This record gives sequence, structure tokens and C-alpha cells, in this order.
Amino acid sequence: MNSIIAALRFFFTHTLDGPDLARRLVRMKQIRKLPVVLSRDEVTRLLNATTCLKQQAALSVAYGAGLRVAEVSMLKVRDIDSERMLLRVERGKGGQYRNAMLPADLLKLLRQWWRLGHEQGVMHSDGWLFPGQHALKPISTKQLHRVVAEAAQSTGIAKRVSPHTLRHSFATHLLEDGIDIRIIQALLGHAKLENTAFYTRVATRTVRAVTSPLDKLGLFLPEPEAPPG
Repeated sequence: MNSIIAALRFFFTHTLDGPDLARRLVRMKQIRKLPVVLSRDEVTRLLNATTCLKQQAALSVAYGAGLRVAEVSMLKVRDIDSERMLLRVERGKGGQYRNAMLPADLLKLLRQWWRLGHEQGVMHSDGWLFPGQHALKPISTKQLHRVVAEAAQSTGIAKRVSPHTLRHSFATHLLEDGIDIRIIQALLGHAKLENTAFYTRVATRTVRAVTSPLDKLGLFLPEPEAPPG
């Protein structure tokens, strides 16, 4: 709905030169749902349930670097900077460029995929990191969604998951590990800190680490143990 309102505002303001009409268009407040987050064990099961090395590597990039599904799809081999341990994201949201982290284990997995893909003749030094059915085209986001759904179903994960769930899990797990929220914001490529701060609502380990003021009152002492015999 808000996208329609934005389009009408542009139409009235710039096309019809009627800014007064545009002022009457009010954006609707949208209730943002909590994202689905996988536990670390569920992420492990999901990645191990993939049926080939290319699928496992692609989903590992989504989780290990926190990339959007479209960003994973559009990665090229040359975007891997193993010297600086970075992934260059050249087709991010809104056309933004940024650097994403490249964990050591992810680099090992990507090298395994490179060797296998090169042997199969589908990987080229200037080609796509994850080619689709045709080597000249990247894997589609639709296919990545299907891979995640099938892997989740095969492992018995009842949550409604998608490739973006891995990105949500990446951010939440970093937050639970005590990583500064502004660093997470930069890794995710968020323009606004409030978008990153939203993950504090699902960081359960962070919540569990906080001691409630009630516990410090000492009102509910444990019952004394009965004497033996």
C-alpha cells in the first residue's frame, strides 16, 4: 500500500505539479512482524541437508556473510577477496556497494566448490560464483528458495524458512555473541540503525543473560532440604 502512496505522491507532485494533492496522501503505519530465526543447531542441520556442494556453499554464504538472496545469486568469482577476507557485494539493495565478511571456513568451502565446478566446466574465473542451469546465467533466487524449503522439510524444521531466514539468523547470532550493533549494521548493509536494532527482539540468548530485578530481591528462597533418615 505504501508503495502505491509513494507512486501517487510522485505523480501528483512531479507529473501534475500538484503538491497540495500529494499532501493529502498519508502513509499507513505497518506492523513489522518478528523475523523467523533458526538456532545454531537448526542452521547446521539445514546446511548439511543440501543435496550438492553448490547448494551448501550458496546457503553458507547467506548465513556466513549475512547476504540477501539476490546478493548471493549475483556474486561472481572475482568478488572473493581472499587476501582481505572479504566478499564484494556489487549488487546490493538499492544498488549499493559494500564489503561483507568472508569467514575462514566459508573460504575453504568456496574453494572446494571452485575446484569441483571447474572440473565440471561450469566455473570460470570471470563467471558467476553460483551458475544456474546455464553457466552464463546465475542461479535464480527462486531456486535458492526451493533449496532452503526442501532442506528444511527433510530435516524436520517446522519453521517457515527462506534464504532470508539465514540472514536473520546471522544477525541474531552475532548480536547474541556480543558483537556491537553498529558493526552488524555495516555487515548487513542497513542504511538505518533501527532496522538492525530490530534483531534485539529475537536475540533470546541476550535476554536470558539478563538478571531480572526480581531475582535480586531474594523473596523466593529455595526450600530447606529435609534431614536425612
